[in-house]
Amino acid sequence: MTDHESVHGHDHSDGSHDHDHGHDTSSASSRKLAAVSAINLLGFLAELAGGLLFGSVALLSDAFHMLFDALAYVMAFAAAYVAARHDGGDRWSYGLHRLEPFAAFLNGLLLLPMVGFILWESYQRFLQPVAIGTGPTLAIATGGLLVNIGSVYVLHGGEMSLNERGAFYHLIGDAGGSVAVIVSTAVIEVTGVHVIDPIIAALIAVVITWSAVTVLRGSGAIFFHRMPLDGEAVRTALVGIDGVERVADFHAWQVCSQLTVATAHLETNVETLAEAEAVTQRVHDQLERYEVDHATVELCPAASDQIVHLDTHGH
Repeated sequence: MTDHESVHGHDHSDGSHDHDHGHDTSSASSRKLAAVSAINLLGFLAELAGGLLFGSVALLSDAFHMLFDALAYVMAFAAAYVAARHDGGDRWSYGLHRLEPFAAFLNGLLLLPMVGFILWESYQRFLQPVAIGTGPTLAIATGGLLVNIGSVYVLHGGEMSLNERGAFYHLIGDAGGSVAVIVSTAVIEVTGVHVIDPIIAALIAVVITWSAVTVLRGSGAIFFHRMPLDGEAVRTALVGIDGVERVADFHAWQVCSQLTVATAHLETNVETLAEAEAVTQRVHDQLERYEVDHATVELCPAASDQIVHLDTHGH
């Protein structure tokens, strides 16, 4: 191979970046999500029983909100657990990390029928208000709030993974729902206006809808390969690397929220294999600063027939 030919090569290495994808961190994250799932499932059972026994549709709506959040944590835990322990081999080049956005997408879809159920029940209760057992409802809603606080305590501390941050924000929303149930029940006890119960339930349904849309948008961004980086900033940083003349092509996408992949086609003014390898390493180091986990870098001479090359690849 001549020195000129060596510059045309493709580099699929990851530089010095370690690609165990943080299995130890994933295991700790999985354990936290499993604990939060168990806590919230118990809270759901308590609020469901209380809502059915004491007639509070707000408590029922908060119970189902807690259930679907618990299922979300279960699915996130299962996806993280399987992905961390299955390398995929030659058949699945990135393992099973795609399970994470798939689980998130299913969670978002499952939230929507729950919203319909809550709104229907709230409408029926609005037409025909039902007396609720305020004392027991207050006690169970307070228990639900304590469940949320306990779950936040389990997740909080240190740097949270994306899954943990998502669960954390859900729990904050759940705590707000529990507070709303407590306040509405207290107001009903004082004023005797039972229509407040379905109104609060409808407001909780709005919060759940917002959560569903957020989850669907996040998973959709991964499925449809939205650029997870500031593309212009990355291109500027790459051009600033010694030996890089121009960024002819750059793409980045995510396999899951914790695995970012990129390809870069760069023009260079170097002529030897050693110089090309040094440029490639500098490119990998720069991409690593932007949290790219796996990069494919292609170098070609600055005066090459890049138009023909790009047309050949369908760009």
